[in-house]
Amino acid sequence: MFRSVRHMIYDLIEWRSQILSGTLPQDELKELKKKVTAKIDYGNRILDLDLVVRDEDGNILDPEQTSTISLFRAHEVASKQVEERLQEEKSQKQNIDINRQAKFAATPSFALFVNLKNVVCKIGEDAEVLMSLYDPLESKFISENYLVRWSSCGLPKDIDRLHNLRAVFTDLGSKDLKREKISFVCQIVRVGRMELRDNNTRKLTSGLRRPFGVAGTSGIH
Repeated sequence: MFRSVRHMIYDLIEWRSQILSGTLPQDELKELKKKVTAKIDYGNRILDLDLVVRDEDGNILDPEQTSTISLFRAHEVASKQVEERLQEEKSQKQNIDINRQAKFAATPSFALFVNLKNVVCKIGEDAEVLMSLYDPLESKFISENYLVRWSSCGLPKDIDRLHNLRAVFTDLGSKDLKREKISFVCQIVRVGRMELRDNNTRKLTSGLRRPFGVAGTSGIH
């Protein structure tokens, strides 16, 4: 509201300067005065102020010299003009929003950048950290997994990638943007023995992938 009123005041200041300059022809001056009064009436309407009743030239009608019926009819005309202006402004805003949404939806693809800082989870063995995008309404994953192999000592197995675990999900198209909600899901898979407490060397196994934990956001929209 503040920005709208400020913009209207700037317009009125500029038009006032043109009127006071005395350089405008009579027909242009008359049209400019109509624009000024229309802008004032419109501003009063959106600020819930009183509607000023005017004649065809934009001059304020004097209630002492104008009949009640004439005032009523002039008030009806002024109210109709202001309402038409409000509807026009609303329609323009809706068209702008629709065009913006259409342009946004027509963009071929979008990307989501992910930077993995750390995995704080007491596992005791090697693990795989898988990150992906999930549609909770359709109950399905909508992207491939970003895989990071995590060692039992709490660091990436590829130590050269420490502090450089980044991925970009590039398969977000206009269809995905129309989804009501998209969740970011992280799965942790333990890689090692069948049982963590298995100390029997004859039964000892290795390299088995077992689900360990999962976490997710409520939505990224």
